[in-house]
Amino acid sequence: MRLRSLRFRVLVAFAVVALIAAVSASGVAYWLTRTAVLERAQNSVLTEFRDNLGRVSGGLPENPEQADLGPAVEQMRESSFGYSVVLVGVDGRPVASDNARFPLERVPAKLQRVVQTADSSGGFHMYFQRIDIDGQPYLVGGTRVVPNGPTGYMFKSLKDEQADLNSLARYLIVGTLLALAAAAVVALLGARHILRPVRKLGHAARELGAGRLDTRLEVRGSDELADLSRTFNDAAEKLERSVAELRVLESSSRRFVADVSHELRTPLAAMTAVSELLEEEADSLGEQGAPAARLVVAEIERLATLVEDLMEVSRFDAGTAALVADEVDITDLVTACLDARAWMDAVDLRAPRGILARVDPRRLDVMVSNLVGNALRHGGSPVTVEIHREPREFIPGTLADPAAEDLMICVSDTGPGIPEDVLPHVFDRFYKADSSRARSEGSGLGLSIVMENARIHGGTAYASNMPGGGAKFTLRLPLEQPVAEEYIDPDEGVEDDGVHADLDAENGLTTAHDERGVR
Repeated sequence: MRLRSLRFRVLVAFAVVALIAAVSASGVAYWLTRTAVLERAQNSVLTEFRDNLGRVSGGLPENPEQADLGPAVEQMRESSFGYSVVLVGVDGRPVASDNARFPLERVPAKLQRVVQTADSSGGFHMYFQRIDIDGQPYLVGGTRVVPNGPTGYMFKSLKDEQADLNSLARYLIVGTLLALAAAAVVALLGARHILRPVRKLGHAARELGAGRLDTRLEVRGSDELADLSRTFNDAAEKLERSVAELRVLESSSRRFVADVSHELRTPLAAMTAVSELLEEEADSLGEQGAPAARLVVAEIERLATLVEDLMEVSRFDAGTAALVADEVDITDLVTACLDARAWMDAVDLRAPRGILARVDPRRLDVMVSNLVGNALRHGGSPVTVEIHREPREFIPGTLADPAAEDLMICVSDTGPGIPEDVLPHVFDRFYKADSSRARSEGSGLGLSIVMENARIHGGTAYASNMPGGGAKFTLRLPLEQPVAEEYIDPDEGVEDDGVHADLDAENGLTTAHDERGVR
């Protein structure tokens, strides 16, 4: 039971209320009982003592001496209450006691002063005081018989009454503990009754968050928890409808992109062939025809690149992008990528040989070409490509190998860097830092394709700014990959019409990105 849980707080609240109520009731009961017991005991004893003293005083001579007081004391001690008696003569000097343990000196001085100075014109009155003698409670009472009677004091032990009160206190303590235990049981039962719907609601919320949009709660009763369950069901139903509509729209959008890309491939193949002829004959078209021909060739190349990007994105969305992993030397692969695009003179490659990893060579070539081309285009040379191994961050409690290593490919430039508000969005699709550019050389898909390819490999990519200026893109991939692994789309289960499955088969158009594909 967590200390901050609702169950613990309910239990504590019930326990505190029960403890306060039980202690208050027990305290009041003990106080009333104690008062009643002591008053009954002292009233009975004091009444009998006064009556005995009055009866004995009638048989005493005027101004009794010590010899007269002794028999009177013996006569008075024969009481049913078993108290001890001290009698003092009229002049205050003759003293007689039936018990050497209780001389006149044991009587509190305050009580003696009150008894001696009391006005007894209407008869003699009893005065008493409760004191402790040798650790035992006693009732001490006193009165003066006027005009010629002695002064008498009485010592009555309250040991029996104290024992009864102690027993009562123990019973009340036990009753308080039982009440506290009963309150705890009631609290647990009440918390269970209250928290059961809350736990069901929490479980349903987790199921809903996991994508099971058909999750609903059973509504019982008409209390606040039932209203909460009904509200949850209404919200879940509306969410399910909204997500279904969004999935239909997304599926339609994907099909549209795939269909458009697919339909563009045939005319694009013909345009590519014509552009090659135009590029070869551009110099013979004169001063006005040559620039137009080169412009057409460049635009056709841009269109081909955009179509390739859209085709690749459609594969990611459809979940048909497959990883064909092979163990390769990363340095050789990156070197070949840079050399094929004539970037070796503009790139400083810092990579030791012998770093072997299981990756998809074609997809790694796409990622490196996009990152380096992006750095050359927006950051400017020199661009630095650094390859090394780095220990994987080990999270305790997981099944990950604490000795595992990751492949790190870092691409940095010396440009102005990336604005801080842009950094979280650089891998988003169609995102461009300068929104005012209606037209640019990139499609805005290159870095998003890098991120998707990194995820297929089980890795990630992220961007940052260098302390001395310039941007740095880091590609982090595990060194070991399964032999074949399919990309799992997060929107798995969305209906498709099978358009994406045959995109690679048509026309043989390659999906590899080259130096023109800096997006």
